[in-house]
Amino acid sequence: MKIFLDFFPVLLFFLVYKFFGDLPPQFVNMANSLPFIEISPNEPKDAIYFATLVLIVATIIQNIIHFMGFGKLEKMHLISLGILLAFGTLTLAFKDPLFIKWKVSIFNWFFGTAIILSQFVGQKTLIERMMSHAINVPKNIWAKVNFSWGLFFLLVGVVNIYVAYHFSEKTWVDFKLFGVLGMTFVFMILQGIYLARHALPEVKESEEKI
Repeated sequence: MKIFLDFFPVLLFFLVYKFFGDLPPQFVNMANSLPFIEISPNEPKDAIYFATLVLIVATIIQNIIHFMGFGKLEKMHLISLGILLAFGTLTLAFKDPLFIKWKVSIFNWFFGTAIILSQFVGQKTLIERMMSHAINVPKNIWAKVNFSWGLFFLLVGVVNIYVAYHFSEKTWVDFKLFGVLGMTFVFMILQGIYLARHALPEVKESEEKI
């Protein structure tokens, strides 16, 4: 459930963009009552703008559902929403898809930088705080994993901008869903294998008392 909640705004963005021409015109026309929105259901180039609007609404709903289900708001969701509101609004106001394309890179660069900086702040890195409940590995391994995650997010941001400027809009939309998720999935598997190789045996409660 949580995994679907994390990714459903991106999935919805993809589906709305791909099937924009098949949507009931009244759905698109309803959006035109909002500020900055001038979308024609008969204009294929407006698909990116309607998909952006849907992405903003879906991300707001994502935060509401998460709060109702878990009793708190997730920092990553809130930061993503803040960046999306800024770049999504610019996309709709200036009718320039580059803003929403840059949003993906800004989001990944922000988290990549935050992850790397966490190695120099506090007793635990950001990745260790997130994953230490699931596996126990030495401190130096957590440091390496944390740094590699930071570099990964920075790399995703760079690849996204390359795709945005060197390929078509349709290709970028495909990359936003399949490319980013695919890269993340493969990297998670590799990190899982690496962590498993360095996992320390669990200390039983009876052994702790000796």
